[in-house]
Amino acid sequence: MRSTAYGWLMLAGIFVSLLFWVRLAKRDERLVLVYVGALVSAFLGAKLMYLFAEGWLHWHDPDRWLQLATGKSIVGGLLGGYAGVEITKKLLGYTRTTGDWFALVVPVGIVLGRVGCLLHGCCLGRVCEPAWFTMNDATGVARWPAALVELIFNVLMFGVVLLLRWRRLLPGQHFHVYLMTYGVFRFFHEYLRATPDVFGPFSGYQIGALGIFTLGLAGFLRRRRGDPRPERATV
Repeated sequence: MRSTAYGWLMLAGIFVSLLFWVRLAKRDERLVLVYVGALVSAFLGAKLMYLFAEGWLHWHDPDRWLQLATGKSIVGGLLGGYAGVEITKKLLGYTRTTGDWFALVVPVGIVLGRVGCLLHGCCLGRVCEPAWFTMNDATGVARWPAALVELIFNVLMFGVVLLLRWRRLLPGQHFHVYLMTYGVFRFFHEYLRATPDVFGPFSGYQIGALGIFTLGLAGFLRRRRGDPRPERATV
């Protein structure tokens, strides 16, 4: 039942974002292809990041094929989606910015995904002493509510993006702001998540989070300078 709910929530996230993008495509039909490029690359990036960060550790597990087939990462999804948008826009010759739209769609999709995590019991936090904020896993062990905290973070970021749009602040920079903020949040939140450290004291997801922050910062600075190459300043 929980696995089914998780799958339906993932499909709901895709459906909601697709409806939003189809409406935008009335302005330019290429925007649907931009969305498809982002979606396909996001799924690929989510899988590759999972394999890089922890998937390979499950190779000797009895259920390794199930682990490898179902494992995915939001960190990788953001990195892959960013790359997919850049590549698709370049191929299509689409030079207008779309980041402010993605800054609204992405948090909603992640919120739905984290609701699925709560129902499915995955993406756990570290074991903690029982407290008012902890959540018990399937075996009754108290843990840091990692999925819930990330859900709340994305709800707050959705509100921040709406405020930026309402006040007309930082136009064209909203997704860069989201990437930088999420990158910092995820890097430090990893210390409270039950993910393996594979690079000394750091997890693979922390390396990915630094990549997300770097992409956001580079894009933010490039656009603030008024990059004369619009085909590069796309996300």
